[in-house]
Amino acid sequence: MAKGKAKGPQGKRITLKMAKNSIRVSFSGRRRLDLSKMGIATFPKCILELAGDVDELDLSRNMLRKIPNTIEKFQNLLWLDLHSNQLDELPKEIGSLQNLTFLNICNNKLTTESLPEELNLLKNLKTLNLGLNCLETVPTTLGALRELVDLGLFDNVLTTIPKSVKNLPKIERMNVKRNPLRELEKPEEEIDTIKRIETLHLVDEKDLCSSCLKMCKGEREELHKLEEMTPSSSKELSFPLLLTPNSSAKDNQEEWRVRGTDP
Repeated sequence: MAKGKAKGPQGKRITLKMAKNSIRVSFSGRRRLDLSKMGIATFPKCILELAGDVDELDLSRNMLRKIPNTIEKFQNLLWLDLHSNQLDELPKEIGSLQNLTFLNICNNKLTTESLPEELNLLKNLKTLNLGLNCLETVPTTLGALRELVDLGLFDNVLTTIPKSVKNLPKIERMNVKRNPLRELEKPEEEIDTIKRIETLHLVDEKDLCSSCLKMCKGEREELHKLEEMTPSSSKELSFPLLLTPNSSAKDNQEEWRVRGTDP
């Protein structure tokens, strides 16, 4: 019977010898297992034998779809980089890595629901990168990460940031670029259609050149002409052909008085 084709990319197979040869020692003395850009599609089980010997684990830029719960064996980890994979979930056991100060899981397929609540147990975490995922909201439980200094939330679909996260006591950088955040929307400015004078300079005539003085005098004469053409409200209006009510009534009274004396 013919075997069916395996689903998904097979990826590169990592042996224990390859893993040991990929360990680098930094200037600070940390031992980093660097398996980035290796074309890995499945978490290599062999590296569990090195769990107690490494301080940093780099599995970035691979094709990983899942991190197993055995990640909890890396209890000495201070630094974990999983960015640019195909992860759509994280195991809750990641919360047991109590010594982590750096966690990068950006550029994956994580949603808010696929983030384990146990992330809030990483009390020593200083840097957390969740950018370039599919997060609709930020879990309020991240407010428990009191040591957090740098938080990446860029390129998600967030519309708000919870107060518990915004008010983290040690936060210095929070990258929320390219999110449809309502709080970042600026109200449209009203357009003032009235042309207003913003600056008015007063000078003596002696300080003006001849051409400027001539122009100013011409504009002043035009203004005076307009004033003369406009009726002044202080002048008394006269309507000679219009009888006032009192004068008309007086004439009528005289006429009726004369008629009343006739036999």
